[in-house]
Amino acid sequence: MTVTPDYIVIGAGSAGCVVAGELIRRQAGRVLIIEAGPTDAHPLVKMPFGLVWLMGSKIRDWRFSSTAQSGLGGRALKIPRGRMLGGSGSINSMVWFRGARRDFDDWGQPKWAWSNVDPVFDAVEQHLRPTQLSGAHPVTRRLSTMFSTNSGAAPSPDYESAGVFNYNLHKGRRWSAADAFLRPAQASGHLQVLTGCSVDRIAFQGDRADRVILTDGTQLRAHKGIILSAGSIGSPAIAMRSGFGDASQLRALGIDPRHDLADVGRNLHDHPSVGLYFSGPNSGYGLTLGQSLAWAMAPLRYAATGTGRLASPTVEGGAFFNARGTSAEPDVQSHFIPFKLGWTGARYTYGQGYFADVCLCRPKSRGALRLESADPQAAPLIDLGILQDPSDLDTLVAGIKRLRQLLDRSDFGPYRAPEAHPAASAQTDDAIRRYIVQTCATAYHPVGTMAIGTVVSPELKLTGSNNLWVADASVMPSVTSANTNAPSMMIGWRAADFINQEAAA
Repeated sequence: MTVTPDYIVIGAGSAGCVVAGELIRRQAGRVLIIEAGPTDAHPLVKMPFGLVWLMGSKIRDWRFSSTAQSGLGGRALKIPRGRMLGGSGSINSMVWFRGARRDFDDWGQPKWAWSNVDPVFDAVEQHLRPTQLSGAHPVTRRLSTMFSTNSGAAPSPDYESAGVFNYNLHKGRRWSAADAFLRPAQASGHLQVLTGCSVDRIAFQGDRADRVILTDGTQLRAHKGIILSAGSIGSPAIAMRSGFGDASQLRALGIDPRHDLADVGRNLHDHPSVGLYFSGPNSGYGLTLGQSLAWAMAPLRYAATGTGRLASPTVEGGAFFNARGTSAEPDVQSHFIPFKLGWTGARYTYGQGYFADVCLCRPKSRGALRLESADPQAAPLIDLGILQDPSDLDTLVAGIKRLRQLLDRSDFGPYRAPEAHPAASAQTDDAIRRYIVQTCATAYHPVGTMAIGTVVSPELKLTGSNNLWVADASVMPSVTSANTNAPSMMIGWRAADFINQEAAA
């Protein structure tokens, strides 16, 4: 592309790829999309099980860490974020959930009510075509018995459910927003993709967002507008370096405030998660002598058929249930992994087993993100605020107790394994609380730092700007009740619609 683009999209993650692709499909003009990381052209990206090695990669993961979390005894948490085309959608487990009607209605934004976003999900899914995982491990498939009335337990409410999840996978290969939206748009000749380009800030001409300034000093100009799609960590950091944020904090860092907008970076939250580990012969996948041949043959099987254990996204299924077993709606999600995971910190562990967690659907705790330095190479200070609200810990305790009951009543048949950790060491409420504080992590779903209604308008325009939009999970006022990849793509689609409508007005 030798001419100045009409729009520049910062960040080729799940939402950014959809924004770019939809602007092209709607013939809104020429688009340039900028990605800090490399392409997704790597065999581990397309292979579902490859995420085991991609998370923590020095090249394809931002490898953020939180500040010391007071609710977790001062522990810092890892925050993996995808750094390549497809963004976190290129390193995640590909679970596809829209979220519940209430998730969107509770945002209190009429343009984002369920009645308005539901048809957008339909449109996105025409491109993604998510389907239930095929070839799931037998123990995962038996999750469907969790709420069976044949278990001898009292029947559960109809809205509680368990089983194999839906995924954005095609023929055993990852199918990200880069695959579904970006590459088809490139065929138009009106979309340019730049990888390996880190953004420092956005510059203005008067009140218009005019240029994107890269960390190497390169300036890229846009005719019509700029879309910030760098995610819940990257978008607020770039906005702050561009002069949008708490004016006193920006001045202290030597940044000239453009618009005093204290809510930039606030409202950061994620799904807190704590797990149970099970181990026993003939249960799940694992490193054992009996499975050594299957592991040795796995690459050949995957290459030839796209099936087998390397076609597993690790998280194969799970459940939604009410932590206290009441008639209220589900307030926790469980992710089920039919592999033996270690709990001692070792990367590899011997034996067979499976893992199930309890993940809060609607956490009340909130944290915040702020800059430590104006240097774009310096990572921001990321306080997730985990378990700051005592009710979150209470619900996790109840959720662990109920998850144990539900797994015990599930018909796992010959694949059942006993709980290996924390097992007997965490049976009382107090012991479970200590275990949660010691081990709680997140589901890698950070949201909220550029929320609709406080930082951006309902049409996703950044407050105090004229032609600068934000489109990613950062605009969620509150996290949806399940995995956030699908809602992020929906947000990207809506952003393109709003931008195109404004251009046509």
